Amino acid sequence: MGRKLKTLLQAQIALMLEYRAEVFLWALATALPLILMGVWTQAAEGGSFALSSQEFARYFLCVFIVRQLSVVWVIWEFEQDVVQGRLSFKLLRPIDPYWEHLMAHLAERITRFPFALVLVGLFLLTYPPARFVPEWGDLLLGILTGLAAFLLRFLMQYTFALLSFWIERAAAIEEGWFILYLFLSGLIAPLDVFPEAVRQAASLTPFPYLVYFPASILAGIPVNLAQGFAVLAVWSAIFLLLNRWLWRKGLRQFSGMGA
Repeated sequence: MGRKLKTLLQAQIALMLEYRAEVFLWALATALPLILMGVWTQAAEGGSFALSSQEFARYFLCVFIVRQLSVVWVIWEFEQDVVQGRLSFKLLRPIDPYWEHLMAHLAERITRFPFALVLVGLFLLTYPPARFVPEWGDLLLGILTGLAAFLLRFLMQYTFALLSFWIERAAAIEEGWFILYLFLSGLIAPLDVFPEAVRQAASLTPFPYLVYFPASILAGIPVNLAQGFAVLAVWSAIFLLLNRWLWRKGLRQFSGMGA
């Protein structure tokens, strides 16, 4: 299995390297946190918030980095595989299509990250207040939690993608789910600025642990590590069980549409 995954990863990296300009544009397209940084740092200078303007700058810079690790698009690919019948050919291979999609995402991360680092460097040159050097422990733990957040985000979206066996527009469910992700993940604003009731309710959902949790660790903002890893583990287990159940049910439903 290890050799199969290594071969898939190498093939996907070679494919991504053929589209370097497109990968750079993908990295640039996730610059929303850098834009929001300017909004919140200005707001912090003129108001009373839980974070200072410098902490806002560091937080959103870390959000940008986490977003480079956690972007997922598998639902649109899997939906087209089912609707157009391409899944029929993938089922003939001696490996679950899940691994092919996962290796494609990992290959994109590997080719994207150098471009993301260049963008971070350029941004820090033009905006010195955001400059900081994270502690080694925070850096390693932040990258680890960022990867864990990516795996959960991938598993969540892949689970929704399996609904393509019954409906032709499973991506519509992801678009509705994305609205909750947008506001509760910490992408638009850190959870520190939300009312206490909202923070408590959000902490039981997977959303804050997809962006806010790893970004806060990278930025050196105190978080509850035990709770964060526990919630990540619980939601990963829930979606894994649901994913495997939908996969078995869906294969019985699949009729090779478009083949």
